[in-house]
Amino acid sequence: MFDILAATKNAHKIEEFKELLGAKDVTILSLLDFPDAPEVIEDGATFEENARKKATESSAFTGLATFADDSGLEVEALGGAPGIQSARYAGPNASNEERIKKLLDNMKGASSRKARFVCVIALANNGEVMETFTGEVKGTISEEPRGSNGFGYDPIFVPDGYTKTFAELDAEVKNKISHRARAVKAALEFIEDELSTVDGFDE
Repeated sequence: MFDILAATKNAHKIEEFKELLGAKDVTILSLLDFPDAPEVIEDGATFEENARKKATESSAFTGLATFADDSGLEVEALGGAPGIQSARYAGPNASNEERIKKLLDNMKGASSRKARFVCVIALANNGEVMETFTGEVKGTISEEPRGSNGFGYDPIFVPDGYTKTFAELDAEVKNKISHRARAVKAALEFIEDELSTVDGFDE
């Protein structure tokens, strides 16, 4: 059994990470298990900068191998917004519904509804980044929210090749095609190579 820290307090992300890594004999801890961990200020200019900062600071505090992600939605008609501000697009305490409403309001009359989800995962150990991994999925923004699965902007994102939003797709399907799934897959391959000597990891 191998312990690894997911540097997040987001219950939805934690559950998604556990589903994506469920095939391995790995115990996934989160920052919810470390209530005294200091808050990491996400002040980077890119997804990668934020992911690196979260991974290094959390790894240094806990002493655990740590992976952290920063992800968001980039909408063509909005010049790439909300981007790294995805979680704070309608204000720091806004609900998912409020963020979605603001985005759809800002897209009224837009000639393009193209968008993409981006996820960057940074893997750190002993407070230093070992590697970063990027995953993305392209799609379009729906006219209105649909579906009750997932979280964040999932109800308005239709991945290319599908007619349903992320929130309408089964978790099993989403976890094969999502931006986070693609980044996690790349990270997992790296972890397997780097940590294959850890007892129990390959079981």
